[in-house]
Amino acid sequence: MAELSFEIALARLEKIVHRLEAGDATLEESIDLYTDGQRLKKHCEDKLAGATARIEAIVVGADGQAAGLKPFDAG
Repeated sequence: MAELSFEIALARLEKIVHRLEAGDATLEESIDLYTDGQRLKKHCEDKLAGATARIEAIVVGADGQAAGLKPFDAG
């Protein structure tokens, strides 16, 4: 799972959601799909959190010039 890119994991998760919504899976298949979906959801959330942590914003000094970088603050 760790080697999956965000895009591939999201595509797999979307396929699982569509399959579950279609209602054509057996109960056991649905449980397995749901379990896989939960793992993929967590993986995507972790990838997004990691990406957010790497985003940096340019700090502008009093003179209006770029003065450096600061960590991204989503809040």
